[in-house]
Amino acid sequence: MELEQAAEVSRLAAALAARQTPDFEAWESLVLDAARRGGAGVLGTVLSHWQQHAPCEVIRCTCGQRMRSRGRRGKRLLTTLGRVDFARSFYQCEPCAQGRFPDDERLDIVQTTYSPGVRRLMARAGSQSQFEQAAEDLRCYAGLTVEAREIERVAEEVGRQVEQWLAAEQKRIVQAAHTPAPAPAPASDTKFYVSFDGTGVPVRPSELVGRRGKQADGSARTREAKLGCVFTQVGLDREGCPQRDPNSTSYVGAIESSDLFGWRIYAEALRRGLEQAKTVVVLADGARYNHAIVQTHFPGAVHIVDLFHAYEH
Repeated sequence: MELEQAAEVSRLAAALAARQTPDFEAWESLVLDAARRGGAGVLGTVLSHWQQHAPCEVIRCTCGQRMRSRGRRGKRLLTTLGRVDFARSFYQCEPCAQGRFPDDERLDIVQTTYSPGVRRLMARAGSQSQFEQAAEDLRCYAGLTVEAREIERVAEEVGRQVEQWLAAEQKRIVQAAHTPAPAPAPASDTKFYVSFDGTGVPVRPSELVGRRGKQADGSARTREAKLGCVFTQVGLDREGCPQRDPNSTSYVGAIESSDLFGWRIYAEALRRGLEQAKTVVVLADGARYNHAIVQTHFPGAVHIVDLFHAYEH
């Protein structure tokens, strides 16, 4: 690879000397690739320096026994700068034979060869499009070659972690609702909006086993994904229409029962300042389960049925 890079540099230099039309994009690609390889080398050096100067500590097993070092084990990481070789100490517990890689735990790379930065890019790309397209996007935008099935696996794992964090936050927020910390009250003319709805989305057949649907035989072809948002309004525009606060919208969503989703959107509204709002408006389509959510969690709100569904009646 280095010989190819040297040949390319020589070709570009010769073209420049001969005053030929330069291939500017080729120059950019060449320099960017060199910068990434150089950065990967620096990152590898930083990892080694960190390991050499880290304070020594006693590593203990979950059973409480002291673990002993069994030497170093190699691991090749894919980082946002490229491949980096990483050798870390392996510790094992003699009584129960469990093993640990403390450095992996500190760097958040347990049972993975992808750095946290690469996993974040994989999860983001995988959430925006099909996994095959996400793999192509990562190659194009970040110079990372990752298989589509790996993007799917990482995206799903990150999703599980996010959902666990959201569940813990929801529980904390709801529990603190009766004794909330003082929060800045919205301006007197601010209106607090909560909106939510659901729609059927195609899922794998295994996700539909035992579920009733709207097909002639009673089977289901989709599951309902519920999405909600919270935003604020300040005043009206020149035409007299409500004006939403810029960047004030936050979202929640899940494939779950209406009871669980009701608590989800309620927790988000609490987080955004529901209890300090002077005027609360709920926008929904009038469906029975949506009405139940309003009555359970937003009984004092102004309930507005969206115009499209109102016209149906």
